[in-house]
Amino acid sequence: MTYPSFDQKTVVITGAGGTLCSVIAKDLARQGAKVALLGRTVASLETVAEEIRAAGGVALPLACDVVDVASVERAREAVTRELGVCHMLLNGAGGNHADAITTVTEFSPLELAADKPAGTRGFFDLDLKRFDDVVRVNTLGTVIPCQVFGREMARLNRGSILNFASMNSYRPLTRVAAYAMAKAGIVSFTEWLSVYLAPANIRVNAVAPGFFVNERSRKILMTPEGGLSPRGQNVMGHTPLKRFGEAKELLGAVAWLLDDDRAAFVTGVTLPVDGGFLASAGV
Repeated sequence: MTYPSFDQKTVVITGAGGTLCSVIAKDLARQGAKVALLGRTVASLETVAEEIRAAGGVALPLACDVVDVASVERAREAVTRELGVCHMLLNGAGGNHADAITTVTEFSPLELAADKPAGTRGFFDLDLKRFDDVVRVNTLGTVIPCQVFGREMARLNRGSILNFASMNSYRPLTRVAAYAMAKAGIVSFTEWLSVYLAPANIRVNAVAPGFFVNERSRKILMTPEGGLSPRGQNVMGHTPLKRFGEAKELLGAVAWLLDDDRAAFVTGVTLPVDGGFLASAGV
């Protein structure tokens, strides 16, 4: 079924091979959008594109490094040539790296000891190159597509941009300093850009997913047997709905925020989709 706000509109999605954005891409294509799938590897994008095409939709998979201006510009040229000028941009690319994550939740003198336990990684042990990589992919990986595709939107005096924030945008969760720092920046950048682009009739918003299980987070939040890890139990203790989110449960929020009809007067907001996590103090 097509929906007028998306029918024949060109939607660019970065990180489109991921667990959440692949589901979003298929839903927008189902509603009639022509979807450009951007990601680092074409193989994962092709799988999503094939599903979209099999259902009668239009999809264009493109390898793209979102922290490389030239790479994003090449993607824009291909999108414009094959699908037409971008109407909507969803910045879903991002991620984390193990070497930028501590193995402990707070400082202990053991962190500084010469004989500290093997595998212990505290703040003072973090690989700053990986820390920088995480910050760059989550911040510049949003800024650059906004600049490249937003320029087209500004020329046409219309458009909608949706960024991906996180629970870390509101509360810096333990262990993930680089990711929390970057995602806090996404909320600020979303607000700044919404004000800047308002005269161009471009709305800029963000969605902040709570805890959704993908292959990476499954190893952190769950045991090999399928139960909850200690960190997963902690998350569940702060989530009133007492479960993890499913990708399909982001679709309504994403479609609404992108929709220039139903959300025409909405810009500069970040919408949590978190099962009540932010509302709960856990006590």
